[in-house]
Amino acid sequence: MYSKKVMKYFRHPRNMGEIKNADGIGKVGNPQCGDVLEVYIKVGKNKKGKEILKDIKVKTFGCIAALATSSVITEMVKGKTLNEALKISNMDIAKELGGLPPIKMHCSVLSAEGLRKAIEDYYKSKKKMN
Repeated sequence: MYSKKVMKYFRHPRNMGEIKNADGIGKVGNPQCGDVLEVYIKVGKNKKGKEILKDIKVKTFGCIAALATSSVITEMVKGKTLNEALKISNMDIAKELGGLPPIKMHCSVLSAEGLRKAIEDYYKSKKKMN
């Protein structure tokens, strides 16, 4: 059974959609269950000059848990430095939602991987520009 917080994020997902001219895009999917996730990030700098996630949006095609995990991660990382965001694990995501059924833990893995791939894409693009 899903927690109240999972149902809240499923019924009212946050930061859905895509960012035009995104700085990084991460695409992941699970062929077994059919969940597909696209993560779009925009990178800025904080007052200390460190790179932060200025904006993040997701396009999610999947189940209740896929929508909830991808939605909650956008709120967990917005404004964080890239290094702080990279440290967020699937267990952190599940904990933030008050837990997930064991059979749905793979959704939290997808969300964490999607974010990681978007940040990696940003670093690759940045490297090409330099």
